Amino acid sequence: MDLLRSIPVWLAALAAVFVAGRRNDPARQRPVEPDSLPLSVHVHVVASGLNVPWEMAWGPDNWIWYTEQSGSISRLNPKTGEKKLLVKIDEVYRHRSLGLLGMALHPDFPKKPYVYVDYTCKKDSAITTKLVRFTYRQNRLTNPMTMLEIPAHTGHNGSRIVISPDRKLMFATGDAVTITNAQNTSSLNGKVLRMNLDGTVPSGNPIKGSFVWSWGHRNIQGLAYGRNGILYSSEHGDAVEDELNIIRKGHNYGWPKVEGYCDQPNEKAFCDSVKVTEPVKAWTPTIAPAGIAVYEGRLFPEWKGAILLTTLKEADLRVLKTDMKGHSITSETIPIDATYGRLRAVCVAPDGSIYVSTSNRDWNPGSGFPKPEDDRILRITRGTQADLLARNAQSQTVTDHPSNGAKLYRQYCASCHKPDGKGIAGTFPTLHGTQQVKDKDQFVQIILNGLSGKITIKGEEFDQHMPAMGFLPDESIAEIGTYVRQFFNQDLDAVSVQDVAKMRAK
Repeated sequence: MDLLRSIPVWLAALAAVFVAGRRNDPARQRPVEPDSLPLSVHVHVVASGLNVPWEMAWGPDNWIWYTEQSGSISRLNPKTGEKKLLVKIDEVYRHRSLGLLGMALHPDFPKKPYVYVDYTCKKDSAITTKLVRFTYRQNRLTNPMTMLEIPAHTGHNGSRIVISPDRKLMFATGDAVTITNAQNTSSLNGKVLRMNLDGTVPSGNPIKGSFVWSWGHRNIQGLAYGRNGILYSSEHGDAVEDELNIIRKGHNYGWPKVEGYCDQPNEKAFCDSVKVTEPVKAWTPTIAPAGIAVYEGRLFPEWKGAILLTTLKEADLRVLKTDMKGHSITSETIPIDATYGRLRAVCVAPDGSIYVSTSNRDWNPGSGFPKPEDDRILRITRGTQADLLARNAQSQTVTDHPSNGAKLYRQYCASCHKPDGKGIAGTFPTLHGTQQVKDKDQFVQIILNGLSGKITIKGEEFDQHMPAMGFLPDESIAEIGTYVRQFFNQDLDAVSVQDVAKMRAK
């Protein structure tokens, strides 16, 4: 297989789509405009056969340093595709979204040859997240030193690491599926932590003697510095309001009392009593944002200062342009869309080329993935005018027009239960022929209120949180319910608006 084969991908700039509904108040958001300049890009496969390359960093040797969720840290020559293993961490506990995750290199590398990583461990029944510093010597990572160990869970462990311009280590943690952690400043879960590079507490932190820098976070998945020293984060919401935030000292980001903007009555009450920092952008339906990087290269001058964002659920790369101060998003375009599966990490090379990694061998692959060559690291470079003209000359692909129920199912349900409704064995239950779907009242109640904890479906046990969809109007709940009951279970009758209203009133 040719690891350096070139695959053309074409972009005609896309308009940002705002979802109509009560979660999105246009008065609260600045207009986000599409770019007017059509742009073509090329994607080159640099490496394949990887096991979820969760984080990438451009090394001082001009190689890509990357983690794999299964526990390996390696170097990759982006010109030849040569890979060199640096360490295999045996104590990494890989389960669902757990494993070897974030990584950052010391800014004085190689004078101070330190590599910071975080990963999950399990001893008996206790799961923890460790922040560990390795030392690079003779093409190996050795002498692991644990800098911090905090409680973890089967999900929501966050785990991005970046080094700040003032040379502090910023470490994003998730709420560890315990929502009370996020607002508890005595807990290090659901936070952005700030520490000295030797692991001590900096004197300038908002809480004396504590690593806590900001709180009220659910599950941060991306962390990057941009213009004017701004620290951006991408964060997973629950059923609504994935977020892009600007992280500030001592600020509260609201979870679990607030999702996205302070736009619901109960959220407004909390925001009135506690100063909550709202996101600079939020997405409903959710997109599962992952890695972020700020583009300062020359290859795409029109993207200067923009935030590059990979997504898992939507399987795309997004370019979020900001204003000159970096405080608001002015446009959103998608140069790669649903071609390579879930996209996890992103980094920018000194020559301005962009590298993204796929995440198709993780716990929740999209339909048709993983492919035999997964997972991959891809290089994105600029296409040519001839490429764009050739693309424009091609005829439009004729697509069918799915029902609104099918669209809503894809937006809110398919990332877990999958487009075919069959789920993933042991992780997400099937929707075919289950008692929970056949019992209309129970099914509507589940859609409205969600589920949490262990359940048994068709003799198989599941233990995964399902978010409540009660924020959707009755018409949308009815359309989703009807689609599932009739498309996956043809013998069942439809769900009516009256059925939903009856269960909502209970």
